[in-house]
Amino acid sequence: MSWWQGLRCRMRHLGLARAAWKEDMRRFKEEQRAARKAGHLPETPGPPPTGFSLVPWLLMGLGSLSNLLKGETPNPWIGGVGLLAFNSLYVYVVFRAFDKEKRAARSTRVALVVMGVLTTALALGYGGNWLLFFPLLGLATGATLRGPSLGRVGLLLAAFAAAVSGLREGWNGINIAYATFLSTAVTAAILSLSEAVRELRAAREELARRAVEEERLRFSRDLHDLLGHTLSVIVVKSEAARRLAPRSMDAALSQITDIESVGRQALTEIREAVTGYREGSLSTELDRARSALTAAGIEPVVRRSGPPLTPQTEALLGWVVREAVTNAVRHSGAARCEITVAGAAERVRLTVSDDGRGASAVAATPGVGGTGLKGLTERLATAGGSLTAGPSARGGFTVTAELPRDPEELTTAALAATASGPGAAATALPAAAALAPPPRER
Repeated sequence: MSWWQGLRCRMRHLGLARAAWKEDMRRFKEEQRAARKAGHLPETPGPPPTGFSLVPWLLMGLGSLSNLLKGETPNPWIGGVGLLAFNSLYVYVVFRAFDKEKRAARSTRVALVVMGVLTTALALGYGGNWLLFFPLLGLATGATLRGPSLGRVGLLLAAFAAAVSGLREGWNGINIAYATFLSTAVTAAILSLSEAVRELRAAREELARRAVEEERLRFSRDLHDLLGHTLSVIVVKSEAARRLAPRSMDAALSQITDIESVGRQALTEIREAVTGYREGSLSTELDRARSALTAAGIEPVVRRSGPPLTPQTEALLGWVVREAVTNAVRHSGAARCEITVAGAAERVRLTVSDDGRGASAVAATPGVGGTGLKGLTERLATAGGSLTAGPSARGGFTVTAELPRDPEELTTAALAATASGPGAAATALPAAAALAPPPRER
């Protein structure tokens, strides 16, 4: 009765696998219905394949079963037990072959070897239709062994099938060898291709999701840097106009004119930031910084030296000037603010320092300033540069930024970040795109 208990155990395993397959199909259909209700049907290759896709090939063993039922097989009880054992092992192996961990397990490989021994014994003992178990063994081998060693294993299995079949059927054994090799290679190729397609689709969806996240991050940074600086300038100039109005209407009107100009420029920059076409200019940002600092009652001191910079480098340094000056106007209470741009042969350094209270360092993490400076630190890091911010030794607050002067170095840094790992790649890919010259509107 042990064979009957083994059969019941295999039937239970088959029932559990069938229930899992039904659950996958139910989940797949629910996702399809939800997608249709949302108005779009996502591209999908369908539910993942399971062992059920290889079970119908067991029909190749009907010839052996027919021989048993007709009494054409000597020792039918041995043949029946062998047929049941082979089918049970085949179902066990092919269902485990669709799980990466299970198909690499030792129990699966042992079951595959036992299948090979059993197939050889049945083929040598009975011949005829029993030789068709070799192609079934090839199917199970191809589904389980996917990799560089498959070709060698497939050739050895086909040669072994040819030798065993030749002993029983003569030259007709070549057909069995050909069917064995074909079933091994084709099964492995189809299943490997299906798995690769699914992995590529999953990778594409992940890249699309990361691209959306990076675009949201870029947009939030741009809005913070644009609106934070612009609104601070408007507030400072409005206060200056209010103070000047009782004494000199002309001076107050000049400040109001500046407010109008800043507002118009802010609208243009926001539109360009939304479309992703904005390219900053360091000279423009330095002029705005002088105006904002003067209106706030802070003496601006701007020094610039070194060779001309590339547009990409100027754009990044312009962001730093904008954010640092905004913090100085809002928080420092300083009387003097120095902005120094020093370019060397390979790198350029920007320093913005004030003699205020250093209050902009409040709520800052070590080495980095507030929210805006944190975003700038990420921007410069992906471009191969660095940014530090914090209270200076002589009092006040200092922001220091360094960048490569050569645009090729910026691109190389972004590509190096891509090669360093998946997390870095998610940041570096949009960074490399942001460093490239923006397209022009037509």
